[in-house]
Amino acid sequence: MQEQTILGHPKGLFILFFTELWERFSYYGMRAILVLYLTKETSDTFNPGMGWTSAEALSLYGTYGMMVYFMGIFGGVAADKWLGQKKAVIFGGILIIFGQFALAFESLTMFYSGLALLVCGVGLLKPNISTMVGGLYKQGDGRRDAGFTLFYIGINIGALAAPFLVGTIGEQINWHLGFSLAGFGMILGQLVFVFGKKHLKDVGNLLKHSETESHLASQPLTKVEKDRIIVLLISFLIVIVFWAAYEQAGGLMNLYARDSVDRIVFGYEIPTSWFQSLHALYVVIIGAPMAWLWLRWGRMGKESSAIFKMAVGMIVMSISFLMLMGAVYDASINMLGKAPIYWLFFSYLLHVVAELSISPVALSFITKLAPVKYASIMMGTYFAVTGLGNKAAGMLGVYAQKSGEMTAFAIIAIACLIVGLLLFTLVKKLKVLAHNAEEVV
Repeated sequence: MQEQTILGHPKGLFILFFTELWERFSYYGMRAILVLYLTKETSDTFNPGMGWTSAEALSLYGTYGMMVYFMGIFGGVAADKWLGQKKAVIFGGILIIFGQFALAFESLTMFYSGLALLVCGVGLLKPNISTMVGGLYKQGDGRRDAGFTLFYIGINIGALAAPFLVGTIGEQINWHLGFSLAGFGMILGQLVFVFGKKHLKDVGNLLKHSETESHLASQPLTKVEKDRIIVLLISFLIVIVFWAAYEQAGGLMNLYARDSVDRIVFGYEIPTSWFQSLHALYVVIIGAPMAWLWLRWGRMGKESSAIFKMAVGMIVMSISFLMLMGAVYDASINMLGKAPIYWLFFSYLLHVVAELSISPVALSFITKLAPVKYASIMMGTYFAVTGLGNKAAGMLGVYAQKSGEMTAFAIIAIACLIVGLLLFTLVKKLKVLAHNAEEVV
């Protein structure tokens, strides 16, 4: 039977595309307003927040981000052992919906309950839906990387819309209404997945349902598989540093934009939460051109392995924080004590260049290298180390409250530079350890 495709890709890709779009709408809606809500004064009669200090808010933001992704490893285990990826996505989506609506109530108990439900929901949904994307393509299928790039661009549409809609409603009308709006978006995502499951018949099933897969699950790892797991674990260390830098956007950079950036353009003050859309906007604009450039680069015979792309991404991320250091310096010599807005625009652009060199590449990388029986667990581990990066981001944000933004931005820039340069020196060795399979690394 001939495969049904859209734009040359399996139809199932677009079911997963829209499901993840709405999950990211939920997540990035939280990312846009959580720290702002926590630090808003309780005395504000129009739209009061929780009145926390910046350090307290950034600490919770880091812990929340860590737990959201750290639960991915348990979501992966649950899918591999008991649920299968499809059921994990459905159950995860339901928990996210309940979590968002719990935040609609003005109650500290409901607030923490909502965060806990979101943590568990994303932990079930996120690693498994990404693994299902990889499962749509057979080993060696040249469309796989392009499929992940399309998936990555698609989910950023949700990330782009959330700060404008959730951010505007939450920041300028009512925080709790903003949180609940993200819940309605998640309902749409679940409806798309449930009614589109017919296009996902061959992916996301529990391993033990297939005799062939059950036999495969019982086999010990080969030496090649063990070596490739080592390469994956090394890449996970890179991921921690990358996300520690990247997630400053929802924490320290969010507060910096609110307090230290001149946000007035043509007489209009841009809401702080809107800056959270810049990442997604840039991904949508430059995602396809960057995928094309990497493809052309590889066809020219140049080094284009996943490890090489990650090295480039870390160097670019380092430069983005040099731009933020420039913003801090510019603010220090400005009479208003605020930095021009263009520093943020340029820094976020470089963030995205780095992101597109690392994040979708890492997702594809894992689905290629991970042994089949550990596919969801390895994807869950990837999201767990992403969570550690989120926690590190929060800790750096707290540190910046004592030492100043300049010092924190400098530490991040140096760390990214060191990791990037180290990767450049290890590209060939890591390719050999992964058994030099071009379709793999």
